[in-house]
Amino acid sequence: MDDLVDLNDEQLHQIIAEVLDGDTEKFEIIIRKYQKAIYRYCFHLLGSPTEAEDNAQEVFLKAFRYLDKVNPVIPFGAWLYKIAYNQCIDTIRKRKLVKYLPFFYRDEKENTQVDLQIEATYFNEFVYQAMLRLSADERNVLILRCVEDKTFGEISLILSQNSASLRKKYERAATKFRKYYAEVKGANEHDIEQKSRLEKTFS
Repeated sequence: MDDLVDLNDEQLHQIIAEVLDGDTEKFEIIIRKYQKAIYRYCFHLLGSPTEAEDNAQEVFLKAFRYLDKVNPVIPFGAWLYKIAYNQCIDTIRKRKLVKYLPFFYRDEKENTQVDLQIEATYFNEFVYQAMLRLSADERNVLILRCVEDKTFGEISLILSQNSASLRKKYERAATKFRKYYAEVKGANEHDIEQKSRLEKTFS
């Protein structure tokens, strides 16, 4: 959720215009509005608080630098998330090691949608392992839809992809995630059970 929820689109574009006219201090208002959301998004993609903070700062620097490129027809938030996405992908490519903040997966037996089964506020090793088996694109779609609570229309603007194809990609990614999660959790539970049996045998 944005920090300044009472700042509507008209007010936002007025602030952008004032910044472009030279009142650069007004850009601080934009930062305050989006800083938590952008930091959280970077954190989910990168899995590192330090990297998330560094990349979020870079996102706002780039946004300030290219503020004159803002298209009033496209929501500013979508434009900003697109910068954040590209920034994080660049970071991932540079370090050549993908670490994503895992999601918390609720009871997999529940017949609910995957976005009700994934939470970003809890750590779960099974979820982490399952997410690593997905591609970067699949993880990103799940993050934007489930954690950032973006509509497919918004995700379409952020990723410059067709909304219908994104919905299909999301459904495929969700299906894969459930499958991988079940496999990872099942394998780990089997290992735990075997270890427990061995401990009893040799105790």
